[in-house]
Amino acid sequence: MAARRWTTGRLLELGRSYRAACVLTAAAELDLFAALADGPMSAEQVAARRELDLRGTTILLDALATLGLLRKRNQRYALTAGVRECLTFGSEASGLAMLQHQANCLRRWSHLATVVKTGRPAPRQAGIRGEAADLAAFIGAMHDLARPIARELVGSLQPLKFNRLLDLGGASGTWTIAFLLANPDATAVLFDRPEVLPAARERLAEAGLADRVELVGGDFLADPLPPGADLAWVSAIVHQNSRAQNRRLFAALHAALNPGGLILIRDVVMQEDRLSPAEGALFAVHMLVATEGGGTFTFAELSEDLQSAGFAEIVLRRHDEGMNAIVQAVRPQAPPELRQT
Repeated sequence: MAARRWTTGRLLELGRSYRAACVLTAAAELDLFAALADGPMSAEQVAARRELDLRGTTILLDALATLGLLRKRNQRYALTAGVRECLTFGSEASGLAMLQHQANCLRRWSHLATVVKTGRPAPRQAGIRGEAADLAAFIGAMHDLARPIARELVGSLQPLKFNRLLDLGGASGTWTIAFLLANPDATAVLFDRPEVLPAARERLAEAGLADRVELVGGDFLADPLPPGADLAWVSAIVHQNSRAQNRRLFAALHAALNPGGLILIRDVVMQEDRLSPAEGALFAVHMLVATEGGGTFTFAELSEDLQSAGFAEIVLRRHDEGMNAIVQAVRPQAPPELRQT
């Protein structure tokens, strides 16, 4: 493919692309789309309902109308087609939680030049809804991303013979649910931060699987992992860590797994040139602004780190241009020194 020829106009257009993202994520944080879900309203009515400044509300609503997300007639604003389903809660198509999470990401990305200069991640700054709501948005966003693909992806990995699953950082339980539905005789332990577990408990109960899942709270980089699993699912975790942290994590997972157990890592897997997949190169920037040492890794790097922890038979089980590549490895039945004798 021929290289793109840049012009000043195209470069400036790219540099201004933040504007629409800021308008959209601000509206998501303020939940303006739900305010308009019942029908057209004036700027005064929206401002009163959400306790907002009238001037700011009017300008934001006009910008949303310019972007095509709202329709403005006779000084009243209404949602355009598809917006209610996509940008309010309660719909299977909703992306509202992810947009609220993206507002938090934008705050960090705005510090990118400073981060590159200092080598330190951007300061954490809570959104207008507070830290608890930010965490809820993150968990909701991860659920919304996984829900449409989880059962199909897990199905593509079958047959998987396991008795007990360890879902590391399992969040709201989306992947645990998919694995247990595909393996009716199995049980699971979901390990995540204590403040996340109530959301998991609720969704597992809704799925009718609460009696097959043990919920354990902790920090997977600091606390012992629950033993006794023969399948470890490590979904969208390794990019948060440095390679040294991943080596410690893989060692802990190796110790927690039964001999012969599998580890499945779902994440971005970069090509050796680190330019593709393109989404992975950009996601590495997010890890730069958001974490101390996280990034996106190549298959060779993940293989080396898994081998250092004692895993073997490492393969790229599933190719993907985004977060849904799967790396598989095995905890051998016996240590290498015993297998050689």
